[in-house]
Amino acid sequence: NFSTYRHISRRPLLPPTTLPPQKPPVMSGLDAPEIATAYEAVRSDKDETNWLLISYASAVGNKMSLTKTGTGGLTELASELDNSQVQYAYVRVEYANDAESKRVKFAFVIWIGENTKIMRKARVSIESSEVKRVLPHHSITVNASDKGDLDEDDIVKRLRKAGGADYNGGRG
Repeated sequence: NFSTYRHISRRPLLPPTTLPPQKPPVMSGLDAPEIATAYEAVRSDKDETNWLLISYASAVGNKMSLTKTGTGGLTELASELDNSQVQYAYVRVEYANDAESKRVKFAFVIWIGENTKIMRKARVSIESSEVKRVLPHHSITVNASDKGDLDEDDIVKRLRKAGGADYNGGRG
């Protein structure tokens, strides 16, 4: 007799669950139109802008703002980094694989200056994911605390490794 194995629930059916609402960003200011415009400029083949820098608007609080953009690549970007802050950058890097091939890749930079306050440093893992949602398309993430961490040759080597095909014979 199978009736002893059949269980009929008398509980009412619940409506299908819906996804919880998205949590508001931890940091405000990331939805500013100037950040989106700068991001599109860095990604564009028709614009000379090749980096953008996002910083905290003040020493206290979580409001972020676009600090600067530039056309001078990693060298210029490194000169703009503040040793007393956490900053986030997005940079376009162009390099040649051979005489006919030019590659364009993007790097997301998390800068933690050596004089940054401890509580600010502690929040980087949470806050960087918020910034990555606004600057989503990148091949590598560079964690930097020294301006030497943004050496162009080293970054290009990392981008080549991340990019799959290496037409440089493994020479980086």
